[in-house]
Formats: sequence, structure tokens, C-alpha cells
Amino acid sequence: MANEPDPDRLRALEAKLAGKKGAKVEPAGTGKDFSQAEVAWRMVLELTSGIMIGGSIGYGLDYLAGTKPILLIVFILFGFAAGIRTVIGTARDMQERQMRAASAQTKADGSAGTEG
Repeated sequence: MANEPDPDRLRALEAKLAGKKGAKVEPAGTGKDFSQAEVAWRMVLELTSGIMIGGSIGYGLDYLAGTKPILLIVFILFGFAAGIRTVIGTARDMQERQMRAASAQTKADGSAGTEG
């Protein structure tokens, strides 16, 4: 069919338009933004998995060494600390993404206001 658009020409046109606007061209489907619920579940899983891994290591070492509650408690605390550290890192990454998105939006709003 002669009336159907050529996908290669459309991509080239989008890239050219984005270059004129100063925007970064990103093919559809490459970047995934996570919802806040997904990020919250990720943080919960990171925290609980740290505690569970620490508890498992502590229980195993207690079983081998014959010191039942000591190493279990110590490694649960280590797992909790590791989980908190991972959650803080995830929160920091999310904050940086939001700051970049906000500055890009501000930059786009500022450039749109000066073109008119």
C-alpha cells in the first residue's frame, strides 16, 4: 500500500524534530518508570530478604558452632542493617530520578515559553 507511512522515515523525522527541540530521543519501550507501589514493594522485599538471609546464616553458624541464639541474633541485626542500607540506596536513586525529571520538565517548560 502506497499510503502507509515508512517507519524508517518516521523515526528519522522524530529524531530531527527532537534535535530541533533539544530533547533526547528515546525509542518507545526502552525506559520503564516504576509506580510508587512497585518501589514500595521492592523496598519491603529488600528489607525482609536481608533479615531472612542474615537469620539463615546466623542459624546455620549457630547450628555448626553449638551456640544457639547468639549468632542468630547478631546476623539478624546485620541483615537488618544491610536491608536498611539497600532501602536507603533505592530511595536515593528514586529521588535522583525525580530531580532529573523535574529539571528536564522545568527546562522544557522554559524553552517552550521562549519560543512563542
